[in-house]
Amino acid sequence: MTTLTGAAPRRLESTALHMVGIGLLFAAAGMAVSAVIEAADGGGEIPALAAATAVTGVAGTALWRATRVPAQVSAAATFAAVAWTWILVSAFGALPYLFSGLLPNPDDALFEAVSGFTGTGSTIVFPLEEQSLGMLFWRQLTQWYGGMGMIVLAVAVLPFLGVGGLELIRAEAPGETADRLAPRVSGTAKRLWLVYAGLTVAVAAGLLLTGDMAPKGGGAGRHLFDAVGHAFTTLATGGFSPYDTSINAFASVKVEAVLIVGMVLGGMNFTLHWRAARGDAGVYWRSSEVRAFLAMLVVATAALTVVNLVDDDSIGRAVRDSAFVATSMGTTTGFGTADFSTWLPSGQLIVLYLMLVGGMVGSTSGGMKVFRVRIMVAHAWRELRRARHARGVMVIKVGRTAIPEGIVGRVAGFVLLYLLLVAGGVLALGALGADVPTAIGSVATTIGCGGPGLGETGPASNFLTLARPARGVLMVLMLFGRLEIFPLLLMFAVFRRPGALRRRRDRSGNRRSPQAAWSG
Repeated sequence: MTTLTGAAPRRLESTALHMVGIGLLFAAAGMAVSAVIEAADGGGEIPALAAATAVTGVAGTALWRATRVPAQVSAAATFAAVAWTWILVSAFGALPYLFSGLLPNPDDALFEAVSGFTGTGSTIVFPLEEQSLGMLFWRQLTQWYGGMGMIVLAVAVLPFLGVGGLELIRAEAPGETADRLAPRVSGTAKRLWLVYAGLTVAVAAGLLLTGDMAPKGGGAGRHLFDAVGHAFTTLATGGFSPYDTSINAFASVKVEAVLIVGMVLGGMNFTLHWRAARGDAGVYWRSSEVRAFLAMLVVATAALTVVNLVDDDSIGRAVRDSAFVATSMGTTTGFGTADFSTWLPSGQLIVLYLMLVGGMVGSTSGGMKVFRVRIMVAHAWRELRRARHARGVMVIKVGRTAIPEGIVGRVAGFVLLYLLLVAGGVLALGALGADVPTAIGSVATTIGCGGPGLGETGPASNFLTLARPARGVLMVLMLFGRLEIFPLLLMFAVFRRPGALRRRRDRSGNRRSPQAAWSG
């Protein structure tokens, strides 16, 4: 397209708006697929899905065509781009719920969309079994999109984003580092999504091979739909299910076993999966974080089994429920087979700990991450040792790796902010009428992207029991948890005057970026 003078129109330089446009185009494609599924099933929500596709597609195309990524992308702009993409894609992702009348209140529709894209799994849709397949597919797909991340997908398919591409992945992907798996950033993103998609197919195939994907009581024609839908939310560690009773709808040990394996894989660093696929299977055992992560799940399973044997005479049932809940909440997936909100307080405390810790860095899990918790434990131990050896030089190690003091400081700052958000969220929900167990469980599960909470928001209930303002607080916590705090804190940086986040020099004369200033 050219003007009358033959010159191409100038495009606005904006990383944030350009990435939002790309994210909306991906969302529109998912809505279109959902509309096709709705049409194949003969459902009545085709107009709603088609309208949502059109609105989202037009908005995404307009932003994509009218903007471009600058040659130089600052750290602040990178963080802002990621935050605004997630927020606005979630807003447009609410349109199918809104247009269909499934969730007629805009804030309710937004809650479900944010919960989906952030992989939280906290829901207010009820009853799920009465909803059309197209709407249920869109609900499952939002979690799969959000699991690996739309920014990583954008970098994978748009090589010109090589400038600043790795910074975008780092800003979106949970953890302290984003490893290169290929010389080009787009190659790294493609490999991550290839592993993600491959494992999703593997879990779907495993669920089909169980022969138990027809829920007890009917629905024999939904084997493939349920297998694919649950594979989406398993690898994304999201936890959405098309059934109100979640995984209990299948009443199958084989289904639960496949999902446990899938959740553990989703809770691991995807870089390790790629290296294992390339023939280095021993990479898992060499990782001290993998060993710590698996040990956490095994110990939690054993502890929960002991707790549940007090109320359950069947050791088989106690082990089965404990293993599934420990894996589901330890990876912040949130699938349900047992209502842990009715367990003894000691069992609920174990579940709460799993919600807060989460999986490994570089995984699709939420929470503070095993890596950070290990660093903080090592840091606390070092301070105790310093009380006896004040002049000793003590290096913090995780496994055999020495951790630089800069990373220790960033981790300490992150954990402090995380716990402050938890405390603030609990106070806010308490002020809005929630009882203490419900407030603590709801905040822990939403900032940790875990799904069900405790008390009135446990696995047997949903988040409709909370006041609407309380759900607004939880939406913000979901975004903080998925984007790991700093992108949301810097999201308004692109609208400030150029000198507001200018680089500063430290005492040695080196220049400090805004990212370094915020992360300590």
